[in-house]
Amino acid sequence: MQARPLGADAPAVSAIGFGAMPLSIQGRPDATAAGRVIEAVLDAGVSLIDTADVYCLDDTDIGHNERLIAKALKAWSGPRDSVLVATKGGLSRPKGRWESDAHPRRLRQACEQSLEALGVECIALYQLHAPDPRVPFTDSVGTLADLQRAGKLRWVGLSNVSVDEIKIAESILPVVSVQNRFNLFYRAPLGDGVVNYCRRRGIAFIAYSPVGGSQYNKQLIRHSVLGAIAERYERSAHAVALAWLLAQAPNIIPIPGARSVEHALDSVRAADLTLEDSDLQAISEARF
Repeated sequence: MQARPLGADAPAVSAIGFGAMPLSIQGRPDATAAGRVIEAVLDAGVSLIDTADVYCLDDTDIGHNERLIAKALKAWSGPRDSVLVATKGGLSRPKGRWESDAHPRRLRQACEQSLEALGVECIALYQLHAPDPRVPFTDSVGTLADLQRAGKLRWVGLSNVSVDEIKIAESILPVVSVQNRFNLFYRAPLGDGVVNYCRRRGIAFIAYSPVGGSQYNKQLIRHSVLGAIAERYERSAHAVALAWLLAQAPNIIPIPGARSVEHALDSVRAADLTLEDSDLQAISEARF
């Protein structure tokens, strides 16, 4: 699989990563099936797996996704050091809700819990899950800088941030990645300047929800323009949507999720799909 740079001083990773969240939230498969999905994407050449402490059912289940990944990596026959696991802190799941909690005290606690769940002494890439409106952004990022200096984090990234917030964070520590939502239905990162800013700064843009999530899956399959292009390339509409994302900028790394091996491998194969310029234009101009 082709590779893309993760960020300054960070290794290149597979152009398509794997977003592991669906393996741990509502409707998740059992642990054995989840392990097969992770093993399949690793065997297919995926070298970036994205997780978070809050990819779980609620606060009593914190770390579920991280533990799944750690177990799968331990059982995998491939080279462990070829895989970069990125996790996140800064949210909580009280009674299953998604709430911000990026207070320095909570981030330090979350980091320690993630270290234990992943079974590592240093987290490769730790991302602030989202700015917390109740906490000064500089306090949250400053805590990650402290954890990095303490040797608990190798690289630091941000998620759900604006260009201004990236600039503020860069004044405190090196930022290697930004993870924001980006798909055919939601193209704000192109208009708000985040993708271009990250490209100029050598920062990887990790696109989460790259096919729109469960809300838009069926719309992709039924879309006339996407369907016609997918049929011509003998690929799925989802793979074409991912190929379109990859073509938008060389620093974009989509992280599609999946609950089955079949769907996971369909997404991975999008890394080798190169669309014609006319197809890219048709998709860009189509209404979604």
